[in-house]
Amino acid sequence: MEKDGRSGPDAPTIERKVSPPMSIQSLILPEGYHSSLDILDTEIAIKFVKDCFERELAAALNLTRVSAPFFVRPETGLNDDLNGVERAVSFDIKELGAQVQVVHSLAKWKRMALKAYGFRPGFGLYTDMNAIRRDEDLDNLHSVYVDQWDWEKVITPETRNLETLKETVQAIVRAMWETQRQLAVRFPQLPRLFEGEPSPAFVTAQELEDRYP
Repeated sequence: MEKDGRSGPDAPTIERKVSPPMSIQSLILPEGYHSSLDILDTEIAIKFVKDCFERELAAALNLTRVSAPFFVRPETGLNDDLNGVERAVSFDIKELGAQVQVVHSLAKWKRMALKAYGFRPGFGLYTDMNAIRRDEDLDNLHSVYVDQWDWEKVITPETRNLETLKETVQAIVRAMWETQRQLAVRFPQLPRLFEGEPSPAFVTAQELEDRYP
C-alpha cells in the first residue's frame, strides 16, 4: 500500500498488485552452466546464425524471402488456430474500423502466398515469422513471443512422396551443418552439434511405436 503523492492524513491510498513471477517448472537450467560468450557476443552470434542459415536454406530449397503479416482480419480465415483452443491477441485499428488478430501461425497464409506470387513447382518462399501466443506452455523451446523461420514450396502430385521428403530433410540438415561450420570459424569457442559430414537417419512413426510400444 502507498500514498498517491498527496500529503495529509486524508490522502487516498493506492493498492498496487504485483503479478506472480512466470512459472519455471518446465524450464531446464543445467547445474553449473556457463555461457561460452558474453552477452554482446551472444547477440552477435545469434544474428550471424540467422543470416547464415537464411542464405543456406534459401539456396538449398530454392526459396525466395517474402514479407509476412503480423496480424490479419479474423474473417479472412488466414489465422491458423493451432489446436483450436488458443486465444488470439486482438485489437482494433481506427482507420479500418475493424478488429484484427495477431497471427498464431502462417500455415494457411503461406499457401495463399504461393499462389499469389506465382511460384512454380520446385520453388517456394520463406519468411521470418513473428507471432504472439498468449496461451503457450512456456519452457526452453516455447515462448509467448515467436520469432522463427517459416517456409513453403510448390510440389507436384508426382513429387509428393517419401523420396522428396528425405531429400528435403537432407537439404535442411546440410544447411544447418554449413551454418555450424561458418559459426565455428567466427566463434571457435562454441561447442559443435555436428561432427563430420551430416548423415540423417530416417525412422517412421510405425517403427518408433514398434520399438517403444
